[in-house]
Amino acid sequence: MKVSKDKVVTLTYSLRLNDGNGELVQEVTNKRPFVHLFGAGNLLPAFENNLDGLEPGDDFGFFLPSDEAYGNQSDEAIIELEKSIFEAEGKIDEEMVAVGKMLVMQDQNGNPLEGVILAIKDKTVIMDFNHPLAGENLYFSGNIIDVRDASKEEQEHGHVHGAGGHHH
Repeated sequence: MKVSKDKVVTLTYSLRLNDGNGELVQEVTNKRPFVHLFGAGNLLPAFENNLDGLEPGDDFGFFLPSDEAYGNQSDEAIIELEKSIFEAEGKIDEEMVAVGKMLVMQDQNGNPLEGVILAIKDKTVIMDFNHPLAGENLYFSGNIIDVRDASKEEQEHGHVHGAGGHHH
């Protein structure tokens, strides 16, 4: 069975910066392979385009320039926020709110956003909400382990259920 829309794909991969010899960012092995619903819009489109049509046993290796991965760094994603929003009961947890720490915040629509604290001033906190891999060229290599039809429920929910997937 080939990788295509509405298939559950199980794979391993290594993610490196720039090329096959670049700095290792992430490695997913046979012990805990990556299982996803192909074509559900949960992954980088260019990542899926490179896997489309592969079959179990196929190896892959491909380069994604930053504009096809997580985009370029944006100055607009660096935001100065009022220090008071980090307070709980009138105090700031200085272990949690510290330069270099990653915090999960919410945008105006309640969607989670991860940001890194760049600086803490008297009345404000400066955070960078760029994706950690923004501006980076990526190289993925790996192997397709399995491809199966997604259940109707998986298709409706937009994600995999059961082993390696989501549990309700």
